[in-house]
Amino acid sequence: MNPYVILCIDQDPLAVEKLSHDLAPFRDVFDLCSTDTPDDAYALLNDLKANEQQVALLICHNAPGNNDGIDLLVNVDNHAASKGARTILLSEAPQYDVILQAVNEGRLNYCMHKPWRADELRRVAEKELTTYVLRHCQHDLLRYSEVLDHRTLLDAQVEREINQFQSQLLAPAESNKADIADRVIAGLYAFFDGNDESRACRTYSANHVLTKENQDNAFLWFIAEGDVGLYKTDDKGQVHHVSTLSAGSLIGSMSFVTGEASFSTGRTLTRTRVIKIDHTLFSKIMTSRSELLPLFIQYLLLHFNQRLKRSIDTEIQLQQTLASLDEANRQLLEKEKMALLGQLVAGVAHELNNPVSAILRNSDALADALEHVAKTPLDAASREQALTLLQNNRDSTPLSTATARTHTRTLSEMTGNKRTARDLVNIGLYQQDTVTNWQQRLGSHFDTELATWKQYARCGRLLRSNHVCAGRIADLVKSLRTYARQDSEQRQRTHIIESIDDTLTLFEHRLKPHQLEKYYDWVPDIITQPSALAQVWTNLIANALDAMPEPGTLTVTVKTLNDQASGMIQVSVTDTGIGMTQEQQEKMFALNYTTKREGHFGLGIGLTMCQTIVHQQGGDIQVRSQLGNGTTMTVTLPIALPASANKEPQA
Repeated sequence: MNPYVILCIDQDPLAVEKLSHDLAPFRDVFDLCSTDTPDDAYALLNDLKANEQQVALLICHNAPGNNDGIDLLVNVDNHAASKGARTILLSEAPQYDVILQAVNEGRLNYCMHKPWRADELRRVAEKELTTYVLRHCQHDLLRYSEVLDHRTLLDAQVEREINQFQSQLLAPAESNKADIADRVIAGLYAFFDGNDESRACRTYSANHVLTKENQDNAFLWFIAEGDVGLYKTDDKGQVHHVSTLSAGSLIGSMSFVTGEASFSTGRTLTRTRVIKIDHTLFSKIMTSRSELLPLFIQYLLLHFNQRLKRSIDTEIQLQQTLASLDEANRQLLEKEKMALLGQLVAGVAHELNNPVSAILRNSDALADALEHVAKTPLDAASREQALTLLQNNRDSTPLSTATARTHTRTLSEMTGNKRTARDLVNIGLYQQDTVTNWQQRLGSHFDTELATWKQYARCGRLLRSNHVCAGRIADLVKSLRTYARQDSEQRQRTHIIESIDDTLTLFEHRLKPHQLEKYYDWVPDIITQPSALAQVWTNLIANALDAMPEPGTLTVTVKTLNDQASGMIQVSVTDTGIGMTQEQQEKMFALNYTTKREGHFGLGIGLTMCQTIVHQQGGDIQVRSQLGNGTTMTVTLPIALPASANKEPQA
């Protein structure tokens, strides 16, 4: 039984199983417990308290509409067995109100959306457990260094031991490093006074090298006067100045003590006086001047302690910088999406104008037709015929031009009036027997009755036109909502072809100068995030259209690879645009890289976002292009959801 526990609360057995699997590396030094509900968790906390165990990390799921999980996080410090525990919130979708509540209470350390990546959970758990151990474990930090942040725990252990040594060696009045350094250097000069056969006391001009990076060093350099710069070389061979040490500082202490190669290059910046000591001379000094040994130990401990603190401060600054970069990257992704959404909205607004204008015109015409219909009385048989014509014109598609001409010629010969024949064909009354019967029945009133029937037929056509226009508006709005909606965290059963066609609908305004070719095989539905996938199609199609300054051809191909049970779906977007060089293809998925020409918005993160979304789905995205001959972007997605992202579809 371990003193510290990782407690997981989630009712989903698949989620609990995945938590157990991803947290397995920590089992050697942390007990792993799980419960279904926060109420069960409170009971378990009482048992842990009785066993003198403490919760180090609490991972809690909060279901939408139920704040029991958040309440547990907020009150985690109120129970003795969980006081000070690090906390991770699991949720299926962003729950900003409850997250904000936990943040305001200061009891939310990390929020993770389902499904999570295994490496994400391990990374976050390692960080939070390391933080907890550093705060609450007062001994044997190295026990946890194999599964947690080895470097941080090792540094903390060393610093604790150094602090312990300091408390034993240093009196409160002697804790000033400068004073101790002055006493050590003064003692060394006193030792060498009149007896410096080894020439330990030296004076160097500027730009003299004392230590060389990654080379052996057998000397300890005490700076008595002047300044020394420390330099590091990066992977590209660029030399960087990292620190300046002045009088009272040590050079080469780590390599002198450990025997390892020098960490940095030390070069004098000014005229500098130093005391240069090797191991043999150091032993001789400490043997003959024993009063210098405790001073030197104090000096060396303070030096190491200061160096460790600088290292920790640098690490914290780096972590803060990385966190800021992550947030900036998130904001850039959202900015790119909103910018593209703005372009799409402008195009959709243009496309909406036509059906809206048509509906308005049809409404005026329909009002006129209805007024005529209402004022014209018909007998029962004639009204039944009129209503039939209205329904037929509402439900049926217009005749082709060739068919209409054929019927018109036939009726012209039969009625002897080409205009009457054309009117009959236009309202859908072109059956010869029916026309003959009505002519015989109505006689001289046939033309008057026909005029009224034309108004009924006109009402049907106008209603049909309004229905088509309303359907067009609904399609545009549906496509735009698919791209813009905020439930992208929800996985659900998605039909790839429908998702692509919805996206193409958004681009109909921009597609008008080009030819669109679609080659769709039947493909099964997959479990994915529809709005995230819509972002992929939107970026790929937008990039393809941007790459075609002249009228060209956009080809979208959807097909399956391997067998449908365990295969893949492949989606290709091909343009006949300007193409890309090999260098551009190698850089195109890099963050902030863009080839957009003037007049086309682009932050260089659209394809980076596409690649991230596709990889999270367990798929891949590839490019094939030739300068001047167009580009093909190919997305391959698994039909079966990867185990790392497995989740039941949403209803």
